Amino acid sequence: MKNLKKRLKQGETLHGCWLNTGSSLTAEIVGLAGFDWVLIDLEHGAGSERDVFNQLQALEHTATAAIVRVESSESQRIHRVLDMGAEGIMCPKITGPEGALKVVQGLHYPPDGKRGVAKMVRATGFGQYFDQYYRDAKDNMLGVAQIETVEVLDHLDEVAAVEGIDVLFVGPADLSMELGIFGQFDHPRFKEALKATVDAAGKAGKATGILFFNPDDYKIYHDLGIRFLACGSDATFVADGARNLAKKLNSFRP
Repeated sequence: MKNLKKRLKQGETLHGCWLNTGSSLTAEIVGLAGFDWVLIDLEHGAGSERDVFNQLQALEHTATAAIVRVESSESQRIHRVLDMGAEGIMCPKITGPEGALKVVQGLHYPPDGKRGVAKMVRATGFGQYFDQYYRDAKDNMLGVAQIETVEVLDHLDEVAAVEGIDVLFVGPADLSMELGIFGQFDHPRFKEALKATVDAAGKAGKATGILFFNPDDYKIYHDLGIRFLACGSDATFVADGARNLAKKLNSFRP
């Protein structure tokens, strides 16, 4: 474990990005680049659970912690990737405290949750250090609830109060879409929802996170008190690099 949850509780600002190609090679490249964490995306990414296993192996020797976004809060989806060695779970489309609690139940062993127990899995060194893993799991596993529905905006305080939810993470694309102002991140309604999320998290002693698309916007979100910041993805890194180089080469064409 790479102490992601502990560092966040200590008030550190942590930088991350998305992994959505399903590639263990890009996972390793990004892991060596200097990010604090990465998000392996099973909701919209190209990879499957089998690819997650390989990506986690590729990230093991880097300093970057791995969180997995599961498709839903169904316990089986959460258990699978935790047994593979994920250090946290992000769950999309949380609408209220009931959904947040379901995430926590899948994230933690009894009595704090309902996670099933399996010793011979990658997360425990295939049984070699299960006792230590079991003992430390509650303090190490990061629970991230995505704030991206209209419904959840009426329950932010309740979601933030759920023990085991450590980060309220704003999904800007989905949230702005549901608010009827897609992509308008300067719109008063989006800014109001963002501030309400930060306030609710702060009152509960939790962190706020967001994915943003322009690194020049970093100060805007950091000044709001957001400390779990993500920008970019392996796919955009490759696409932008390829386009920029092709454009430069084309500019030299006789």
